[in-house]
This record gives sequence, C-alpha cells and structure tokens, in this order.
Amino acid sequence: MRDVAHLAGVSHQTVSRVVNDHPHVRSETRARVLAAMRALDYQPNVAARTLATNRSRTVGLVTFDTTLFGPSFMVHAIERAAREAGYFVSIVSARELDVPQVRDAIRRLREQAVEGIVTLAPVAAAWTALRQEPLDVPLVGLGIVAGEGADVPMVATDNAAGAALATRHLLELGHRTVHHVAGPANWPEARERRDGWRAALEEAGRPAPAPLAGDWSAPAGYAAGLGLAGRPEVTAVFCANDQMAIGVLRALHEAGRRVPGDVSVVGFDDVPEAPYLLPPLTTVRQDFAELGRHSLALLVEQISTGSRGGEQFRSAPSLVVRSSTATPLAS
Repeated sequence: MRDVAHLAGVSHQTVSRVVNDHPHVRSETRARVLAAMRALDYQPNVAARTLATNRSRTVGLVTFDTTLFGPSFMVHAIERAAREAGYFVSIVSARELDVPQVRDAIRRLREQAVEGIVTLAPVAAAWTALRQEPLDVPLVGLGIVAGEGADVPMVATDNAAGAALATRHLLELGHRTVHHVAGPANWPEARERRDGWRAALEEAGRPAPAPLAGDWSAPAGYAAGLGLAGRPEVTAVFCANDQMAIGVLRALHEAGRRVPGDVSVVGFDDVPEAPYLLPPLTTVRQDFAELGRHSLALLVEQISTGSRGGEQFRSAPSLVVRSSTATPLAS
C-alpha cells in the first residue's frame, strides 16, 4: 500500500479509502490510485482486511451435488449478484440435502467467518435444517417459501402459478385434459407444480389424470413418455421440468406420435436448449437472475441492519410459447 501511495503521490490513508470504496475521494485522485494499483499489480490482502475491519465481505452458499439446470443456474445467479454487491462467495456442497449434512455445511461456513449464508433449499429437509440453526448469522433459504410465520427469509419461484399457466395454455388450445409428468415427491417445487396443474384442471372442470412420477431426468421423462405414447386419448402433457420434457419428446417420436400434431408438450425452466429442440419447446420460464438478486438483497439487508425477518418472496414465472403445442387435430 505504501508503494501504491508513493507512485500515486498520495498518502497510504487515501489508498486505503480507495481500496475500501470510500465515497469521500475525489474522482481524479481515485483514478490515479487505481492506475498505480494496476501498474504495481497490487492486490488487497483479504485476510488482513478482515482482521482490521472485523468484516470478511464473504457470504456462504450451501448447495448440493447436482447437474440439474435450475439449482446450478441459481448458484451462478447468486455468485453474480454477490460480486455486484461487493461480496465474495464461499460454497459448500453437500452430497445430500438431509438435515445433518445441511447443518454441517452451515457450521463449516460459520467457521470461515462468513457474514451471511444462502442455502439452496429445494427439499423439505433443508428447510428443517434452517429452522434448527441459531440465528446469530443471517440466513436466507432459496427454493422454498415456507408460508406465514416463517422465521427465516425464503425466496422461490411461484411454481403453482407457473404450472397453472402451462395447464391453462393447453386447455385453451382445446385439449380435453392435461397429463402430468411430476418431479420427486420430496421436492416442494415438484409438489407445488403438481398442485398448480391439478388446480387449473379443477377450475376448468376437467378430469385430472393420475400424475406419472419422475426424478427430473430425461430418462425418467422418456420412461413416462413411452407409457403415454401408447394411449391415444393423451393429447397434452405438462412436464415438471424441461429435462423430462426432452425425454417425453423422444419417446413420442419413437412411437410415431407427432408433436404437436398428435400430442402437445410443455416443460418448466426454459433451459438454453429449449428453443433449439425439434420442435422448439413451449415451457415456463423462471427468472433465476431475479431469484439470485433478491436472495442476496435479503441477506445483505440482514447483515447491514442486524434484523432477522422472515420475509417470503415469490418470483412470477412466465409462459414461453413455442412450436411444441397446438390445437389438437380432432378439435
């Protein structure tokens, strides 16, 4: 820091103010200091700054081993939001999101002196683990909204509303009913999407076929699709995520059922590949960037104010209509 100060012709206190983004530094002075830092390849010592300020400027993120698009993209969204807010992110990945492993991951992050923790909590056990943690460190759950009276802020997509959008879209095209390939029963997201699908059918006075169980994967969708393909009364399918919809599309193609001529298919998530499938997939889009920004904003608010509220935030999904849905030929 003394070398930077000497090259920039300022005091080391001024260099410190620039490093810590202090507002009371003239723009030309700041530019001169930053130029000197680049010339000398000066890198602030984060550990030293933590000791001096008693702030790590680091937040923790508990996630789990997964290749699923939604959770992995949420990790990216949180990291980006944290960077924009001036925070580093320390990630701990649990093998399974059960109560002991989530609590262990939170404890490991607290040992690193993180200022707050976001937990990717798509299963009920993760929510249970959050409620068992002492609230001396700010916590935010991402992936579940626990309802009124929750003591941990939670952020999630309105899954039921998204499923209802998909189901109503198919009914409005003229399909008599909509079949559903559901996600795992222990995922609240899957239950909410199933509930939204069923509620839309009941509201329209249409029968609700028994949902087919899946595990979010394309092979699970393929297996469900093989069963649906042999049933001529099936003309519309809503899948709880895009990966399973991809499996359904393959099964229908192999069985000679045309999409959307014979069967319309809708997914959920809007993965980057969805517009490039054959046919392009109609799907429900989640705003993962908004989820990341809002979860980080709730965490930073707790860090800044010391409050420990239980705000529950729902992000509204949107329907993206592409070529995999159409009016049934019999209509």
